[in-house]
Amino acid sequence: MGKKEKKKNDNEQKSIEALEQEVEKKKKKKKREGKIPIWRKIETIEYEKELVKLQVELLKMQTYAKEKGMKILILFEGRDAAGKGGIIRRITEHLNPRGLRVVALEKPSDVERTQWYFQRYSKHLPSAGEIVIMDRSWYNRAGVEPVMGFCSQQEHMEFLEKVPKYENMIISSGTKLIKFYLSISKDEQNRRFESRKTDPLKQHKLSPVDQLAQSKWDEYSVAKFSMLMASHNRSSPWTVIKANNKKQARLNAIKHVLQKIDYPNKIDLKELKTDPKIAIDGSDEIAAMEKQMSTKIHIADQELVKD
Repeated sequence: MGKKEKKKNDNEQKSIEALEQEVEKKKKKKKREGKIPIWRKIETIEYEKELVKLQVELLKMQTYAKEKGMKILILFEGRDAAGKGGIIRRITEHLNPRGLRVVALEKPSDVERTQWYFQRYSKHLPSAGEIVIMDRSWYNRAGVEPVMGFCSQQEHMEFLEKVPKYENMIISSGTKLIKFYLSISKDEQNRRFESRKTDPLKQHKLSPVDQLAQSKWDEYSVAKFSMLMASHNRSSPWTVIKANNKKQARLNAIKHVLQKIDYPNKIDLKELKTDPKIAIDGSDEIAAMEKQMSTKIHIADQELVKD
């Protein structure tokens, strides 16, 4: 082979290699089309890993509850925009819809207003093998109804007197009752309300009642205190979730549920330990609220003396 022919072949080979490289570049570019690099916080990744682990435990719990015919009732109450729906979605996300119900009742009908107050809630109680989660419950009569004037003071007082007896009947029928109250700060509630106003996907969450929540903050606080005092007891305790941090509120609420229900092959209880600053026993919340109220009264008395 002459030098000219060899040089020609070398050039052709280089051209082929260059073309192959160009084709490979185009393939890689095509693979990258429609994709963008995403930066994620380590905190978010760790939260999602822990959430999945807890959701696996929830599925174990549900499977055992169905096998054994257990009846589980979980109530969620709390301030408006406190994140009740978000926690409920994380609990139910991977559970079997058979044997699971989420109950979020509309305002009572004209017929329901003539009935025994607990009647419309009683028909939603769990049957054997069922988990029922209530997004607000009969405790409407301890919160929004007296604050907004939807019930009389006498009806409110009668409710606070009767609700422990009603819940004792539920528990004595074999139902496991877990009660959560989600608490957020006034500033955080206002921030979430403002977010709802500008987010078209959240505007449906902002009701006329919600819009009065800020101006009636103190009235809701008094109603919350009265509710805890009347209905927090050993057989039917409240757990207050400090929910300014949504992710931590979700994890701690799920951990509390898993602590309270026995089922086989449960992970180490150390992994289900709740944060005492986030998941608070109702009696501790009562004590904290009493202290806050005493401080406010003391300050008000001092201002009166100055005047």
